[in-house]
This record gives sequence, structure tokens and C-alpha cells, in this order.
Amino acid sequence: MKLTANQVRGFWAAWAGWALDGMDSFIYALVLVPALRELLPRSGVAANQSNVGFYGGLLFAIFLVGWGFAFLWGPIADRFGRVRTLMLTILCYSLFTFLGAVATNVWSLAAFRFFAGAGIGGEWTLGGVFVAEEWPESRRQKGSAYMHTGYYFGTFLAAIVNYTVGAHYGWRAVFAVGGAPALLVAFIRYGVSEPQRWRQRMDELGHRWTAGRAFLELFSPEYRRRTLINAGLLLVSMIGLWAGSVYVPSSVTYLASNAGYAPEQAARLASYGTMLLSIGTIIGCLLLPFLADVFGRRGALGIYFVLMFVFISLGFGYVFYLKANALVWFFACLFLLGVGGANFAVYTLWLPEQYRTECRGSAFAFATSSGRFLAAGVTFLVGAGVAHFKTIGTPVALTSVAFLVGLLLLPWSVETKGKGLPR
Repeated sequence: MKLTANQVRGFWAAWAGWALDGMDSFIYALVLVPALRELLPRSGVAANQSNVGFYGGLLFAIFLVGWGFAFLWGPIADRFGRVRTLMLTILCYSLFTFLGAVATNVWSLAAFRFFAGAGIGGEWTLGGVFVAEEWPESRRQKGSAYMHTGYYFGTFLAAIVNYTVGAHYGWRAVFAVGGAPALLVAFIRYGVSEPQRWRQRMDELGHRWTAGRAFLELFSPEYRRRTLINAGLLLVSMIGLWAGSVYVPSSVTYLASNAGYAPEQAARLASYGTMLLSIGTIIGCLLLPFLADVFGRRGALGIYFVLMFVFISLGFGYVFYLKANALVWFFACLFLLGVGGANFAVYTLWLPEQYRTECRGSAFAFATSSGRFLAAGVTFLVGAGVAHFKTIGTPVALTSVAFLVGLLLLPWSVETKGKGLPR
């Protein structure tokens, strides 16, 4: 079936928003060390390795708390529309990423990252729901998988920005570039209309359907169990991503320094590591339609969880401490860790299939955001572990245990293979 103009424009708007979202969310991981080395002394804190690790974890945690509040975008989208709310989320994360360029101390940067997190979390919800509702059933599965590749193109773009702009003009310039996604809003405003499915459902329900009712529907007898299981599975994925993958640039920098590379070369290798991780995840996303068809949604997620468990524990728990060729083997683990990182793409396909139109945005937003409050605590603990053990490897390797918990949760989830999108 040929796609309509609105389906094509809407897909690229959602994809680009998610790509620039990925760029903005990963920018901080890439400039963590130089930013904190400048801002910690201005905040009255010594910029030694322990404090950089501790405050780095703290700021990641604050960012995740902000992302946790992104669940509020879902009810707004269920009541007022996917496209309108999508524009607001992009403006939010663009503005507060840009403001990171003028941070005067570690606490002002923390505040900007909090609000950037709230916007970033909302974009995934609205982009994923739009594609699910607007694309025809015969192509929806591939559309969801393709849309999710945008985030990892964004992390690839962040690495390029850091490699070029950051290497020559510093970390503040990298944050300034992060304000660019705001330009996308003009394209969305004049090129994309709301999904027909949502408009028809709102016409049927009328003004009696409110944002509050959309949110409360998630905890009705029909949906309560799946809502809690979905939130638990997302929490597992978040711990793996934010407690593990965001430490990749710092880990590569450390291993490169130990191997005798100059600081500038180490920074570039950190960018290469991020690019390799992103390439692996893009490949993992492209594999999703096949895996979901053959093994179902639960089976596909289980495969990605196994990859994450194996290569987080192996890469950070063993390879990180090798006496020779640690950097080479760590890069090999990064690629396969990246493939496993495509576990997030499963939710873009799977979550919309589990809820009706009038509460679909709320369900997607709650599942993908609520667990971030707990993930923030885990991320903070990892940062504290780095400061305590004076190493990145062991604390990050321990986060792999979360994926074993995820595998135990999977049998309790709802399989939707072969079922259409609920009305």
C-alpha cells in the first residue's frame, strides 16, 4: 500500500525529532568530563576523578528524573492531539539543551538537564504513537522499527558534533548546537496533520474525554496489570542504557589513556566508540521486524535482553580490566551491546498494540517515563560506585543483572503478534 503525503511527512518529522532527541540526550555523555572539570571548581568542588564520577552520576540521575515527568505529555496528547504535543516536546528539549551552553555552575547545568529530559522523554511517546496510528496496518511494524533508528542516528550525530565542534570550540559549543531541533517545529507545524484514527475517536468521545480520564484508564481492571508489567520492563531497559551505555565515552577515554593515547586522540576514540555503538543499535532496529514476526514481541525483547546482559557484564566486568588489547576487545563488545540496545525499538512497536486510541499516548508515556525515577536512583548509585571503587568497570557491569529480572518478567506480559492496532 502506497503511503499518503501526511504519512510520509509525519514519519520523517517523527524520525527527525527522535534523531535530534538522541543527539541532545547523548551530548552530555560526550562532554561530561570537560564540562564538569570546568564547572565543579566554580561550584566549590575539586575536579578530581572521584568527584567527576560522583557528580556525573548525580546529573545523569537528575536528567532521568526530568525524563520521568515526561509521562505528563501522554494525557495531554490523548486530549489535544499527537502533533501539537510533539511540537511542544521538541521546543522544550531544544531550549534547555541550548541553555547548557551558558551554565555557570554544576547546579544550573543540572536544572537545564532536568527540563531537557522532560522534553526528550515526550518526543519518543508522540513520535511512536503517531507512526502507529497513521501508518497502514500492513506497514506499521516496519514503520515503528524504522522510526526508532532515528535516535541512534542522533547519537551518531552527537559523536560527529563532539568530534568536530567540541574538539575545536569546546563543550559549550556542543550544547549550543543542541538547540537546533527547534527548527524542526516549523516543518511539523505546516506539514503534518493529526492521525485520522485519533480525530475520529475524539469526535466520538467529545469533550467529556479529558486528560485525567485518559491517564486513569491505564489503571482500570482491563489495563492495570499490563501497565505495571510494561513499566517494569522499561525500567530494566533504562537501567541498562543509562547506567551502562552512557559511561561508554568515559570508559573508552580511560582505556585509550591507559594505552598511551594523547587526550585529543582519546576524545576522538570516545566519539568512534559512540558511533560504533549507534551503528550496532541501528542494525538491531532493522532486525526487529524479522525477529518480531518469527519470535513474537516477547521473544524479540528476550533476545535483546540476553545480548545486553552478556555484553555489559563481559565488556565492563572482564574486558575493561584486560592488561593487553583491552581497547580493541572493548570496541568489539560495544558493537554487540549496541545491537542489544535495540530493545527500546520493541516498545515502539509493542506498546501501541496493547491500548485503545483514547489512552494510547498516556500508556506509552507512562511506561517509558515512570520507571526513570527508579532508574535515576540506580544511575546515581552507579556514579557513587565509580567514586567509591575508583573504577567504572565493576559498578557498570553489575547493572547487567537487571536484564535477568527482565527475562523473568516477560512471561507475564501480553503477546500481540498477529493482532491489529486496537480501535
